Amino acid sequence: MPLPEVISKVWGYPEFLPLQEQAMETVLGKRDSLIVLPTGGGKSLCYQAPALLMEGCAIVVSPLISLMKDQVDALRSVGASAAYLNSSLNVQERRTTEETLRRGELKFLYIAPERLAQEDFLKLLARTHVSFFVVDEAHCISHWGHDFRPEYRELRLIHQRFPSIAIHAFTATATPEVRADIVKELALLNPEILVGNFDRPNLIYRALPRQGAIEQIAHVISRHPNESGIVYAIRRADVESFCAALQARGIKALPYHAGLSQEERKRNQDQFSKEAIDVMVATVAFGMGINRSNLRYVIHAGLPKSIEHYQQETGRAGRDGLGAECFLFHSASDFMTWKFIMDQEGSSNFTTNLQKLSQMAAFAQGGFCRHRALVNYFGQKYHGPEKCQACDFCLGEIQIMSNSTQIAKTILTCANELSGNFGGGYIADLLRSAANDKIQNYGHDRLASYGQLSEHSGRAIRIWIGQLLTQGLLEKSNDLYPTVKITPAGIELINGKRETALSTITELKREKKSKSKTAQAFGEGDKELFETLRLLRRQIADEIGMPAYIVFGDKTLGEIARLKPQTENDLQEVWGVGEKKCQSFGKRFLECIETFSRKKL
Repeated sequence: MPLPEVISKVWGYPEFLPLQEQAMETVLGKRDSLIVLPTGGGKSLCYQAPALLMEGCAIVVSPLISLMKDQVDALRSVGASAAYLNSSLNVQERRTTEETLRRGELKFLYIAPERLAQEDFLKLLARTHVSFFVVDEAHCISHWGHDFRPEYRELRLIHQRFPSIAIHAFTATATPEVRADIVKELALLNPEILVGNFDRPNLIYRALPRQGAIEQIAHVISRHPNESGIVYAIRRADVESFCAALQARGIKALPYHAGLSQEERKRNQDQFSKEAIDVMVATVAFGMGINRSNLRYVIHAGLPKSIEHYQQETGRAGRDGLGAECFLFHSASDFMTWKFIMDQEGSSNFTTNLQKLSQMAAFAQGGFCRHRALVNYFGQKYHGPEKCQACDFCLGEIQIMSNSTQIAKTILTCANELSGNFGGGYIADLLRSAANDKIQNYGHDRLASYGQLSEHSGRAIRIWIGQLLTQGLLEKSNDLYPTVKITPAGIELINGKRETALSTITELKREKKSKSKTAQAFGEGDKELFETLRLLRRQIADEIGMPAYIVFGDKTLGEIARLKPQTENDLQEVWGVGEKKCQSFGKRFLECIETFSRKKL
């Protein structure tokens, strides 16, 4: 069966996404590969479709139990034989799965990387017809990437034990350096390397100073009535407080962090997957394995650890191709919080991680097209419009001060006069000649820099101080109450040997609640049917014990609501409706459409 027929018949997709066909042909050709596609780029299909055309079972290495379960549920829903082996299974369940593998009745087996270090399992594979190996989330193998996992380093033994079987590595975020590391550590042999476009033009990026975090978070959520999203926070305590505050406002939210029991984390994630809640408030512990395609916003209530983390976490929004918003609310204190956490972790990669954190801080502060910056970071040229119209800078919400270098010189001179003994808030007060008794008591009202920026607000000056910290022209102490001092680079600016750019941020407009992005994808008259179909989808999902998006995604529901198919043949013409799902759910959806239409007569 040709590949186009497979993806149409099994998954209901009429065409390939970029690079999918090339990746599938590489798998069929039994050649090693590294495939880097952005979140929502259809990575899983790149190995799942060819596996159905090949003899044997594909062994998929996956880092999370929840990710394995979702992938297996999704494969079973389209009629593919799939299973997983992990610590969530009891002894009898594990033996049953192993026996099914021995009998050659599986097309896909998902495992954790640690299992490949077990000699008994390797002997089992040696007696199994393995079609190929897949290493998912392959960036976990690299010290230069993010989410590094030592157990991934052991995966190089795959080629040692199974030299004639191809390995296919997949990830959504990998710089050229990380890609080279993946190839080296997995010992890939002359691999086909396919790298997709990192740009996600359907995402709108905004980064603003954090002021009243709960109000800022609640405002973003209010822009998306009846839609779902994720709120990321740095610390567990913030997750709990943000979640409680949102619940108090009547928002259906639950927390997720490593401090919760495994049972509670699983229960909360299931509630989110089943669309029983709208918002998951989480640390980065809530990450890989979130397959919902209809998230309309991702909010970072603090600075992410790296641009890789930011790209991956924001990439969970808008996977259905519809518009989504990504808000980053940051503070200069976030840098110190992460630095403290990384120091406590005692990682051997501290210097590299600190550099990545600095790059993330610069991204948050910078006055530039954010789409262009992200694409450039991952080693690609930006090919979009000059103004993307999908980030705060290109939308005119950030402006570069025409006298940036002079403002910077004034702030740096003030910090230099204070000899690094005071914090950013004090510097801002001094520069705007604010009513501060300490200034008079210390005699700092006699300094040359006193009142030199009095025409600007204290908030604006504090933002600029944060930008100068990010740019390395100022630095903070590691004290409980950190002070700010000038750096050698800052001295160079004062002496006219360098320039800089400082940005100012306009207030985010308090927009009225608008139609959801999904509603905008089809007519208002079809929105009511869409909501009716969503209720049916949730009911079916509860009955079969699977996440709602595995039944049908929002994009598919939107097409059904717009086209209103009357027969199973009509339904199979809808994007995302394959044969198996049509057989399993088609009759109930067609009856729902018919009942809805009669009521409208």
